[in-house]
Amino acid sequence: MPINIEQFTKPNSNQYHSTKILNAIVGHQQEVGADRLLAITDVDLYIPKMDFVFGEAQLPGKVAIISTHRLKDTTDCGGENLLSVRIIKEAVHELGHTLGLAHCQNSTCVMFFSNSLKDTDQKGQHYCTKCAAKLGEYI
Repeated sequence: MPINIEQFTKPNSNQYHSTKILNAIVGHQQEVGADRLLAITDVDLYIPKMDFVFGEAQLPGKVAIISTHRLKDTTDCGGENLLSVRIIKEAVHELGHTLGLAHCQNSTCVMFFSNSLKDTDQKGQHYCTKCAAKLGEYI
């Protein structure tokens, strides 16, 4: 199910509008027989009100997207393992949105909003007790 995302490029930049990509992949989860679809890309994503995003999801919905582009900065520590952990955190975060979870104020919860790599590195890979309870209500 290849999608030509070049049409979603921000003028005069190398960034791609994540909401437009999400809209283009809606329904593809049914084609592959999945309840949810997580798209993973290495292009730099943005939404109009923000310079960049690590990912975006329908809230609630069936599709989400994450980008490894800004997660790759491992110069400070951690190397490949750090990149893998960041990808997992952002994937779990965006899939949480598809299941109805909003951002959490608990900085250790995976649903905490990441505005920087520091935020992503500091939050955990799991839902806090409060978000896990909400998740149980949605499923």
